[in-house]
Amino acid sequence: MYIAVFIQPFPWSFYTASVFIGIAAAVLWTAQGNCLTINSDEHTIGRNSGIFWALLQSSLFFGNLYIYFAWQGKTQISESDRRTVFIALTVISLIGTVLFFLIRKPDSANILGEDESSDDQDLDVNESAQNNMTKAVDAFKKSLKLCVTKEMLLLSITTAYTGLELTFFSGVYGTCIGAVNKFGVEEKSLIGLSGIFIGIGEILGGSLFGLLSKNNRFGRNPVVLLGILVHFIAFYLIFLNMPGDAPIAPVEGTDSSAYIQSSKEVAIFCSFLLGLGDSCFNTQLLSILGFLYSEDSAPAFAVFKFVQSICAAVAFFYSNYLLLHWQLLLMVIFGFFGTVSFFAVEWEAAAIVARGSDYRSI
Repeated sequence: MYIAVFIQPFPWSFYTASVFIGIAAAVLWTAQGNCLTINSDEHTIGRNSGIFWALLQSSLFFGNLYIYFAWQGKTQISESDRRTVFIALTVISLIGTVLFFLIRKPDSANILGEDESSDDQDLDVNESAQNNMTKAVDAFKKSLKLCVTKEMLLLSITTAYTGLELTFFSGVYGTCIGAVNKFGVEEKSLIGLSGIFIGIGEILGGSLFGLLSKNNRFGRNPVVLLGILVHFIAFYLIFLNMPGDAPIAPVEGTDSSAYIQSSKEVAIFCSFLLGLGDSCFNTQLLSILGFLYSEDSAPAFAVFKFVQSICAAVAFFYSNYLLLHWQLLLMVIFGFFGTVSFFAVEWEAAAIVARGSDYRSI
């Protein structure tokens, strides 16, 4: 629905669809996290999280690749070009929605037993509608309780960081690249190329960590450490390569100078680093949430998406007012403390598993 609105956009339909997609995204992410968890165990959750993330982010690569070549050299996007793209995206979304119904449901224990009568089974079916509402209320209550547990409070700092950097690489950084007039006539096409390399970093990271997780004896911490180091390098290069007023530059762009001569190659390399670092954090967050809350993962993923979305919205708000170096500084601070808090949760989880105890936070 949200994508279809862009075929013939109106202000009222755009804002209405934005509200609906926000609600739908929360439900969809919670459902995806729960589906990932119930189809995995403690040995496969890391691998499956990596594969899931690589497939999810492949859209960044293929979508931007099409835009880069189809719109190359164009300064104005015609109505027919816009409609072609969004009609294609709408069809792809419908196909993806249909494919959701083909996701397998894992075998669960037969609570009733094989010798139970069919009448008892029919009774359960009739009561399912009532139970669904009760389950929804219970899940909401569990989410509220989960928010104040030590583990989730620590992981919320990491999740908050992913929300801030999500806004930065998906919205702010492309705007910065397009605003630098020193990049010449290619400044607009570089936005699509930046998206392509963000996608390459996301896919490479998801695939690599998914394949290596099975033989990883050191847990999730090294991957998160790699992610924050990659992001810190990217932030430093962006700080040097981009003018400070690039995020808030007017439509005409900015002629301000950076600390070094602005380089298109460095800008695109930073896009790759942003995607790679993002995949490090998100794959490991999905993995640890699915591992810690395997018995009831829906509330955990609901809290994860809530915190991430709130922080992404806050970042979109301040991105229109803060200079680039202040935005980078905020991400460095949240990234540092988010990494430390993730380490603390991972060490505690590893200690409990080593003792042979069953991990429970609710």
